[in-house]
Order: sequence, then C-alpha cells, then structure tokens
Amino acid sequence: QVQLVESGGGLVQAGGSLRLSCAASGRYAMGWFRQAPGKEREFVAAVSWSGGSTVYEDSVKGRFTISRDNAKNTVYLQMNSLKPGDTAVYYCAASTRRGGDTRSRAVQYDSWGQGTQVTVSS
Repeated sequence: QVQLVESGGGLVQAGGSLRLSCAASGRYAMGWFRQAPGKEREFVAAVSWSGGSTVYEDSVKGRFTISRDNAKNTVYLQMNSLKPGDTAVYYCAASTRRGGDTRSRAVQYDSWGQGTQVTVSS
C-alpha cells in the first residue's frame, strides 16, 4: 500500500511563497491537485517517474515548480507569487502504473495524501 505524507502548507500573504513536500513510500509518477471550498478538485502539476518530464495547469505556469528527489522518494511543489485564488487544500497523489509519462487526470492516480491547507491572504 502506498503511503503519502504531505507537509508545508500554511498561511501566507499574496505575493509570498510556500514549498509543499510529499514523502512517498516508494517511487511513482506523482502529481499535485487542489480543492477550494465549494469547488471540484483540480489538477495543479505532475512529474514523471524519472523526473524528466513535468506538466502544469495553465494558471500556475511560471509561478509553481514541481520537482522530485528520487533518493528520498519525495516530491516538492514550490509555489511563488501566490494569489488569493490559490487558496485550497493541496493533495499529492501517486500513480503506481508503470510508464514514463506525466499524468494530469485524477483518475490516473490510485493513492492520495491527506491534504495540506494553503491559505493566501490579500
């Protein structure tokens, strides 16, 4: 069973930065999703199993960076220039299906973290 432990959320002012971490029990293709109150869960960013490929949702391109440290089985989401609209619970997800692609749909992931709150004040 895949174990995912997230950390790094918090409260930050608009324009500030946060870094989220997700420690996994193994090495998988990974993604970050978020869910704001009253909204559906949406894709944020994903990284391939090797770390060689990444993909981002349009609204975070140029502001967020996903990366991974395969020696630690940990994935990071560096979030810069945060906006109030980024406020949400952020979830990391793991896909155990083999393959070198990046995965941007929630149905492609079979394990989820507990979520970490990110709040951006104006």
